[in-house]
Amino acid sequence: MTAIQKRDAARAPEVKHLPTSLSPLYPAGAMLIASPLAVAEVVEQIPEGRVMTMSQLREHLANHFAADYTCPMTTGIFLRIAAEAAREEGDEGRRTPYWRVVRDDGKLLDKLPGGPAAQARLLLAEGVECRAVSAKTWRVAGLEGYRYGSASSS
Repeated sequence: MTAIQKRDAARAPEVKHLPTSLSPLYPAGAMLIASPLAVAEVVEQIPEGRVMTMSQLREHLANHFAADYTCPMTTGIFLRIAAEAAREEGDEGRRTPYWRVVRDDGKLLDKLPGGPAAQARLLLAEGVECRAVSAKTWRVAGLEGYRYGSASSS
């Protein structure tokens, strides 16, 4: 099955009510299980030259679907599916700018197409300063200045 098929055939977002906490990542409350399409819709709103952290992405989704929080595991999986589908589509003007999503500490994501080095190249082309921390680790330099929705990037 292609990533496009996975993205387009996925279940609609669903809010599940957890009566008790399963772990610190899964507290009691209304937890959103998003979808690759829902994740892509949020990512498509991130303007060129800005980034959104995974926590911001989950918070945006939870607010949109009136949930207390969004499942962190499925959000990462759905971002990867949306990214791979965008790569399969190959249309530069329409693809989801998945490279604009970073970890909460500014590190680039290793599970996106091409890995952190490819994500860094795409961000650098948009004017987002990135630095190699090690051979396989990249980070947005000055994350707060590039964060979508922060006071400095509004």
